[in-house]
Amino acid sequence: MTKPSDFIYTTYIKSTPEKVWAAITNSEFTRQYWGHNIISDWKKGSEWKLVTLDEKMVKAVGEVLESLPPQRLVLSWAKPDNKTDGSRAVFEIEAVADMVCLRVVHGDFKAGSDLAGKVSQGWPLVLSGLKSFLETGKPLDISWAANSCGGKAA
Repeated sequence: MTKPSDFIYTTYIKSTPEKVWAAITNSEFTRQYWGHNIISDWKKGSEWKLVTLDEKMVKAVGEVLESLPPQRLVLSWAKPDNKTDGSRAVFEIEAVADMVCLRVVHGDFKAGSDLAGKVSQGWPLVLSGLKSFLETGKPLDISWAANSCGGKAA
């Protein structure tokens, strides 16, 4: 089995680094554009988890490996029922003129990882939702995403 490649996504958002950081780390925002709550204190070594809005299902878990607000966040990432199929997500936030360059690198996948395919389909939708939400104040309707554009809702 071959090891999947890293998934790299870069977008530019008309916002500030502080607002982008909050949109990534605060459930007040993630529930609006992602449809999930994200829970952590975002300190290095802390646990984080992504849970459904009703908090009945944990979708992803990991550890905060690095936290430099509002510039860089590094997380280990795994499905709660298969932590051996782990990976790593890096969020880099950089002010550029009157906008922010957000770069997400999700990689370090294990050979034969199921997670890699889900990540490659999920991040474009989630990050497009984040960008739209920050720029317009309105979330995208992602309910259609499970059956469209070859993707599955994250």
